[in-house]
Amino acid sequence: MNKLKDNEISQLKSLSQNGNIPKHVAIIMDGNGRWAKRKGLLRAVGHRQGIKTVRTVVEACTTLGIKYLTLYTFSTENWNRPKNEVSTLMRLIVKSLKDETDELHQNGVKLISIGDLSKLPEDVQYELNDAFEKTKNNSRMILNLALSYSGRLELINAIKSISENVLRNELKIENIDEKTLSSFLYTKDLPDPDLLIRTGGEMRISNFLLWQIAYSEIYFCKTLWPDFGVSEFVNAINDYQSRERRFGLVSEQINQ
Repeated sequence: MNKLKDNEISQLKSLSQNGNIPKHVAIIMDGNGRWAKRKGLLRAVGHRQGIKTVRTVVEACTTLGIKYLTLYTFSTENWNRPKNEVSTLMRLIVKSLKDETDELHQNGVKLISIGDLSKLPEDVQYELNDAFEKTKNNSRMILNLALSYSGRLELINAIKSISENVLRNELKIENIDEKTLSSFLYTKDLPDPDLLIRTGGEMRISNFLLWQIAYSEIYFCKTLWPDFGVSEFVNAINDYQSRERRFGLVSEQINQ
């Protein structure tokens, strides 16, 4: 991982004084292609630069004590991009896993992934499984990569699984509630995100964690992902800390 500068570490430590650090942060990493285009570079260069940002954000999260980080790495819709770009992205994922897994392990980070992983190329699946195995006992932070992921497909699959359980008389319809549905999602072992960050200036969810972000605080910023550094991350956490999370209640109930 990148080594944070002293001033960046100071910025992060100042956030901890408020004590209101999100337990789970999810990020839609948008803007790699536009970053490269603005500089007259190939889109692949933007994706490579984006990986450097991932390293920075992972280190910032471990420094802050954030326990879960979910990154929207590759959506099911991304399969429709030009074949050469998809191939480049898959190669970058393989290279990143080879380059970063040992250091993630040394820093106590457990790597997991959600999505339809069966759609990924065999070499990607191999490197993922190797990383899962190497880091499985780590507990400092969980880094969750959403790969070949679709929020709608996740819900469809959950509904199908619940229906199968009902048909086998293993589950009664009247007992199905929010907790039941959550237990059939990819994220069944993770808490819902407290904070969702989207970079790149777009203001949409893009089929990401549709069920899980029902009460997440959402932070949009115009910074393209390759330029998203510690200062931008600090701004996002500062904004989160300034909000009152009411979960449908009123302020007076929260402050009782």
